[in-house]
Amino acid sequence: MTTDPKPASTATQAAQRAVMAQLPFSDRADFELAQRGLIASLPDGIIMNEGGSAMWDLTAYDFLNDAPAPDTVNPSLWRMAQLNMNNGLFKVCDRVYQLRGMDLANMTIIEGDSGLIVIDPMTTAEVARAGLDLFLTNRPAKPVVCVIYSHSHVDHYGGVMGVTTADDVAGGKVVVIAPDRFMEELAGENVLAGNAMNRRAQFQFGGLLAKGPRGQVDAGLGKVTARGRVTLIAPTQVIVAATESHDIDGVEMVFQLAPDSEAPAEMHMFLPQFGVLNLAENATRLLHNFIPLRGALARDPRIWSRHISDAMALFGEATEILIGQHHWPTWGRAEVRAYLEKQRDLYKYIHDQTVRLMNHGLTPAEISENLDLPPGLDQDWSVRGYYGTVSHDAKAVYQRYLSWYDANPANLNPLPRRDAGRKTVEYMGGGDALLERAKVDFEAGNYRWVAQVLSHLAFAEPENLECRTLLADTFEQLGYQAESATWRNAYLYGAQELRHGIVKLPPRRILSPETLTALTTDALFDF
Repeated sequence: MTTDPKPASTATQAAQRAVMAQLPFSDRADFELAQRGLIASLPDGIIMNEGGSAMWDLTAYDFLNDAPAPDTVNPSLWRMAQLNMNNGLFKVCDRVYQLRGMDLANMTIIEGDSGLIVIDPMTTAEVARAGLDLFLTNRPAKPVVCVIYSHSHVDHYGGVMGVTTADDVAGGKVVVIAPDRFMEELAGENVLAGNAMNRRAQFQFGGLLAKGPRGQVDAGLGKVTARGRVTLIAPTQVIVAATESHDIDGVEMVFQLAPDSEAPAEMHMFLPQFGVLNLAENATRLLHNFIPLRGALARDPRIWSRHISDAMALFGEATEILIGQHHWPTWGRAEVRAYLEKQRDLYKYIHDQTVRLMNHGLTPAEISENLDLPPGLDQDWSVRGYYGTVSHDAKAVYQRYLSWYDANPANLNPLPRRDAGRKTVEYMGGGDALLERAKVDFEAGNYRWVAQVLSHLAFAEPENLECRTLLADTFEQLGYQAESATWRNAYLYGAQELRHGIVKLPPRRILSPETLTALTTDALFDF
């Protein structure tokens, strides 16, 4: 069995050429915006822990630098992967700064009158500490006086002990602010299903894939999740009203709750004196997930779109700069409005059209096959499916309203996949006959169908090396063609496991001691 990644097939090369012809690659505006305000890049592109191990390593992605897209990567995804290489400390405006390209998420720092306000201290303490150190190297030294969690996903709170300590919070030196139900939703989404989500996240983010043109190139929202110590300090102040205004160390901050959007507990922030609006993760430079591949509760794009619309109504006329906790800012009132209109319309369009087709009797797979973005959105770089896709987002909308069941009684109580695989292979004349037909379709570039039928054989005959080889090759070509970073990672990691088996990782805690300490008693008993 050949275990090395294969080159792009003729069909894949043709698919990449079609993408190049379809999209406006001559538009380089995002590259200028992503570099604007750079003060200092991450030294050497690497963050080490005290033991000398790399927690973050951008040098593994040096192959992306100023290189044209190879035929093993969708050209649109290659473009985003290059944009996500921008890293370091960036000035947004006077007193507002961001650390980008040092984790999947950004860390925003606002200079207060006497100290620093940190928004979203990234995933792990090591990268958060490195980000704060880079800031303090280039800006006047002030203590951290406030930490704000924009929402309940780990890449936005896990590094908190890299920027403050539990003692400083307990002693009142540092305030920790979070949206309503932050701790409850954190426990539900990151703790109760943590084992399963961690396994599925290996496919979504591709962290165990080799970095390179035939491996992992990006994760859409950023390069990949950082390694290190995930920590948590429970909030000392919770935002509970729809909008609340607070003076934090001389900085007026208006909080707008945005529950049941990208996260079940999320909020936006507006800084009137700077004209800066922060929409957390509800407006990023891509089409987001309604359900991530790692798993989560189905999100409501109708509510998500409404929260963006409400933010525009509340703060739009006074907003000069839009920032988020992923990607780069938008400068200019008109530019901010145009961008937010597209994000708002994107989520509402997918919701509404899925519901329309659902009510016409189409199943999830049929809706996904028939739904495309309309003119006006389909050529816009900021709504491309690098993280979510129209395909699986439409399925999430269907699931939210009508559940997993597609109303076909044949799918009400199907056989488990191994039993179904054995019977399917038997009906198709046996494994050898199935493989011969699959090879013909593979050569014709019918990879989606080949993956479906070979999956039956793989479960029926898990030791069939010829099947595993062809299925791995099939996943690989699907990964090469995928515009979505998460789809690419899932396909390529599937190919890797078929060729090499499951990676044996050393045992580790699912929850750090700090996270366990901060959880509520109810969450601990449920866990």
